[in-house]
Amino acid sequence: MSRLALPAAIAHPVRLLPLSFLALILLGTGLLLLPFARSGVDSPDFMAAFFTATSAVTVTGLATVDTAAYWSPAGQGIIVALAQIGGLGIVALATVLGLFIGGRLGLRTRLVAQTDMHVVSLGEVRPLFRRVGTVMLSFEAVIALALTLRYRGEYFDSWGTALWHGVFDAVMAFNNAGFSLHPDSLTGYAGDWLVVLPICVGVFFGAVGFPVLAELFQGWRRPSRWTIHTRLTVWGSIGLFVIGVAGFLLLEWNNDGTLAPMPWDHRLLTGVESGVMTRSGGFNSFDWGAVTPETLSFATVSMFIGGGSASTAGGIKITTFLLLAYVVLAELRGDPQVTIGSRAIGPQVVRTALTIALIAVMLVTGSTWALMLASGAPFEQSLFEVTSAFGTVGLSTGLTPTLDVGSQLVLIVLMFIGRVGTITAASAFVLRRRAPRYTLPEEQPIIG
Repeated sequence: MSRLALPAAIAHPVRLLPLSFLALILLGTGLLLLPFARSGVDSPDFMAAFFTATSAVTVTGLATVDTAAYWSPAGQGIIVALAQIGGLGIVALATVLGLFIGGRLGLRTRLVAQTDMHVVSLGEVRPLFRRVGTVMLSFEAVIALALTLRYRGEYFDSWGTALWHGVFDAVMAFNNAGFSLHPDSLTGYAGDWLVVLPICVGVFFGAVGFPVLAELFQGWRRPSRWTIHTRLTVWGSIGLFVIGVAGFLLLEWNNDGTLAPMPWDHRLLTGVESGVMTRSGGFNSFDWGAVTPETLSFATVSMFIGGGSASTAGGIKITTFLLLAYVVLAELRGDPQVTIGSRAIGPQVVRTALTIALIAVMLVTGSTWALMLASGAPFEQSLFEVTSAFGTVGLSTGLTPTLDVGSQLVLIVLMFIGRVGTITAASAFVLRRRAPRYTLPEEQPIIG
């Protein structure tokens, strides 16, 4: 019996990836619509299930309902599973399970996995996925243990409750999902270093990216031998973290709605939290609706940049942002090539970075305008919410739960594109079936 072949229109790996995530979202929506997923006697609402499933699969964390109050323990379990699969990547998870069980990969599966994880050669896919599963589960286990011990010792009388909260928060942290079993996220743990710091560590390393973590585990003591991708991601992540912490503390130190009432050590911890969470985490121990307009703009830029490529983070990615900075620098210097260290960057990579950035700007701009028209929300809040959805961050000023169906659909589309990737989403519909066999004469229009 011959195997069932996929239609040619969807057989290409770039198209299979978004379709796989879409299928997982629809499956998650169906599961959340089952009566046992809803807390209480009422049946789940379709838009609540659809929005939650999309937010979980895309590891965003935006929610239109209270996760703990609206969803039953079974529904919360479904959300955790969706976030875990979405964070790892539906194809990556299937590949890792296949490796552990059968140890064989088909060419098409490897191509799809290559597209999802942004590895350079097919030979890197198999060992990378082995490390992906090990690294993810190891990080989550350590964070879950630390949180469970703290929850049991300080906040909960039951080991079962403490363990469930610890596992839930650990999965959401490393996957940068941002869902919480509390309506105010981490507000009840504000200033608690033993809760907030492990979650921040999970979010930070989850946003670095699997290829970078794998390379660091092999040779973290020799930065001179790191690849350009790892250098950009590591130093860019550290730099943006430091800038984020310093900027937040500077702008919010005397704000009575956020940091001013806190002791100095609690302020410092909240600054660390902000420097991490605005990159993609989505947890919060204070009200983002109470921050200054300057802080809101500062955080919006951070969310737009996002985390590392092939990670659980969203945004245009650190490598894209820094590469474009090098492009500008090379242009200002009049250099014939874009160089980083002792390596030249090819024109195709530059074109991809420019395409990602421009598509992202158009999406965020257009969606902000659409959200303002649909909801009547002010510009600053609309831009923050839209960027949070596109960057799969999950932070909110409190606007998302108040949105109507049309506005929720805008955020759903943004979360989907933000997780799958702007290039993948665009290429899925405009791929050429074959390369052109001719070149056209060149012309140079006036620029600037």
